[in-house]
Amino acid sequence: MAEEIPSTFLLEIVTPHRLLLSEQVSEVIAPGTQGYFGVLPGHIPFVTHLTIGEFTYRKGKEGRHLAIIWGYAEVLPDRMIVLAEEAQRPEEIDVARAEAAKERALERLRKGDAGTDLERADLALRRALVRLQVASRKR
Repeated sequence: MAEEIPSTFLLEIVTPHRLLLSEQVSEVIAPGTQGYFGVLPGHIPFVTHLTIGEFTYRKGKEGRHLAIIWGYAEVLPDRMIVLAEEAQRPEEIDVARAEAAKERALERLRKGDAGTDLERADLALRRALVRLQVASRKR
């Protein structure tokens, strides 16, 4: 007889500063370095890198969103553990600060001076944009 797959799994998200989340969830969509990927209960085990992006998880039909800035994810059939450099809920994001960071990064990219680290400016822009995107999902 086939083993029944549970309807939820444990999602834990840890940053260097705190345990952000430890909840039973039914689905995750995460920003991997090779693109977004989904996880459901009973998923085959794997470990992957995470990049800058919007991290979505569901509890039943209710979706919640986080801004993730780099990290690693370990997926097992009954749990997913995320070790993130940074992770923020929508209500934790300072929108004015993210807008200012976006404008600074855009200005550095526009100028493109010889002394400008374009890769660093691009990463700053990506971080600001994902924070703004996730902040827009406040309830």
